[in-house]
Amino acid sequence: MKGIIGKKVGMTQVFDETGNVIPVTVIQAGPCYVTQVRTAERDGYLAVQLGFEETKSQRLTQGQLGHLKKNNLPALRYLREFRVRDNNLDVEEGQEIKVDIFEKGERVDVIGTSKGRGFAGTIKRHGFHRGPKTHGQSDRERAPGSVGMCATPGRTLKGQRMAGRMGNDRVTIKNLEVVVVDAERNLLAVKGSIPGANGGLVLVKSARAK
Repeated sequence: MKGIIGKKVGMTQVFDETGNVIPVTVIQAGPCYVTQVRTAERDGYLAVQLGFEETKSQRLTQGQLGHLKKNNLPALRYLREFRVRDNNLDVEEGQEIKVDIFEKGERVDVIGTSKGRGFAGTIKRHGFHRGPKTHGQSDRERAPGSVGMCATPGRTLKGQRMAGRMGNDRVTIKNLEVVVVDAERNLLAVKGSIPGANGGLVLVKSARAK
């Protein structure tokens, strides 16, 4: 199982051996702790639960603290599960996971939460064109236009592109190349951009479709 929890630090650039500039995103990855190993016999599915970022015990409930004390773990702020496919797990409960499980040149998938844009209209959200500004049109320039039929079927169809909440969605960026692995400072740099704002929580795991 190759997976770790981290936080997006920001974007920068590095140079390769030939002097080419590579845009990278730096992730503060780990250290994480294995808080629970889920099995098919007991839980009905296979997964490894990781905990990340130590915090004050007052910020957790008694149930959360009891769950962590089973393996003598500190108070951890974030708990996330990584699904696995086989029973041959190479981790144990209470084990520490660090960023050195990844290697330079490896391909990973990064999961994060995109930036929230609030309630957005159809032009910003879906790329609609505005209406003409002439012929006495004062308040219809950015209106979406017709959204349904008159008689048949006489309703608005499901999936119609309309105004609504934009962003703040779970987004996965696949097949990013690992450029830098700094085990001393728990930093991971991947080529390209990843979703979310700086400081946002991200999950990094080995790429499924290489």
